[in-house]
Amino acid sequence: MPSAKKSGAEVIKATGAFEKRTPGDMVVQVILYIIVGACALLCVLPFLYVFAASFATEREILERPFFILPREWSFNAYIYITRDGSVFNGLKNSVIVTVVGTLINMFVSCTLAYPLSRPYLKGRNFFMNMVIVIMLFSGGMVPQYLLIANVLNLRNTFWALWLPGAMNAFNMIIIKNYFQGLPLELEEAATIDGSNDLLTFIRIILPLSAPVLASVSLFYAVSHWNSYFNAMMYINDQSMEVVQIVLRRVIFLTGAATEDMGFDWGAFGSPPTKAVRMATTVVATVPILIVYPFIQKFFTKGVMVGAVKG
Repeated sequence: MPSAKKSGAEVIKATGAFEKRTPGDMVVQVILYIIVGACALLCVLPFLYVFAASFATEREILERPFFILPREWSFNAYIYITRDGSVFNGLKNSVIVTVVGTLINMFVSCTLAYPLSRPYLKGRNFFMNMVIVIMLFSGGMVPQYLLIANVLNLRNTFWALWLPGAMNAFNMIIIKNYFQGLPLELEEAATIDGSNDLLTFIRIILPLSAPVLASVSLFYAVSHWNSYFNAMMYINDQSMEVVQIVLRRVIFLTGAATEDMGFDWGAFGSPPTKAVRMATTVVATVPILIVYPFIQKFFTKGVMVGAVKG
């Protein structure tokens, strides 16, 4: 009588898990690698050019349409945008706005997502429909400005940058779906052990939701870092300007500037206009890029699971 159990080698042989690839399979794989590599280069090369051009002379930028390494390294662009200290002050303000704003976003989103993820919440569908409505419709820019500037009197405060977008409905739904996918038995076991809703949320739900929390936090952080329109509307005090507004002003001033005494700008005798634009792009982009590798591993697990479970 044949044995009911099969050895590992027999299983592998039966399933064909380690069959030798045919020459056609290898050709297809090589083609796929070439396509993926070409797409990666298309994404990376523009930023490499911007980074190299920020250290190049103005003449080289005008003469060479594309390069990865400059012939002559120049720090004039970075000297120009950092000489008065406004860029460093803008970076400090942007870090404050991004960190505190992200904490506020996550607090509001998580505290709303958790009760909406519980099937026993009364009126759950009503509150969920309200969230969907605000995701699809808004009051408009003018009513929002009147509310923030005149009613709440939040001009020239960071609260004007935090409160209007305290919660993104789409991100909240992602977190809610992730919470909804967690077993209810965990909550029931915690309740039997004497835990209340707040302790269950803090000690059980949040630690198990690290992937989606990290992913959504980065979405909020990138949104705060790149946002400039609200800062342009509500912040008039230069000491409170975020880095995006500071760099925008630097670019405009550079375009209108003539000869700047005290610095050697080379043969052109004026600030390096194109190099300054490249340098401002690098200054505005690199800080948020530094954070991305630490959270990248959570993206697939956090966003995809939170998006498909419901």
